[in-house]
Amino acid sequence: MAVAEARVGGVARLLGFAGLAPAVAATILIALGELDAAIVSVAYALLILSFLGGTWWGFAMHAPRHQAMLAIVAVIPSLVAMALGAGVLMTQGSGWSLVAIGVALILTLAVDRWLVARGFAPAGWMALRIPLSLGLGAVTIVAGALIGQAIGHP
Repeated sequence: MAVAEARVGGVARLLGFAGLAPAVAATILIALGELDAAIVSVAYALLILSFLGGTWWGFAMHAPRHQAMLAIVAVIPSLVAMALGAGVLMTQGSGWSLVAIGVALILTLAVDRWLVARGFAPAGWMALRIPLSLGLGAVTIVAGALIGQAIGHP
């Protein structure tokens, strides 16, 4: 079965939305003054960013005519996650680092849309990815804003 003929199933949808829980919990803890929860927020957001690249890699393996191009695109999220993770360390966890990670998560939607338009992603992919990317991106940005406010700088 071609990827475009496949569908995003209910279990994948359930697990995807359940995957927002760690980020939401970390952001709530940050809002309650537990600033160490920022570590969880950063780690989880970077993990998911890399995971998306792995998902795109899977799509690439099913696209023999465009495999090289898709494989190159698929490694970008891990490289971005590494750079943003280094940024977190260099800025000692400032709020801007989390904001940048949140923006990167939201920007993945452009690639997801491109994958769908060319038939590389399954039916229902955008219905799954839009709320998850916007949700995790927004929660991560909020966590960054809370950290910036708590420590007195961005």
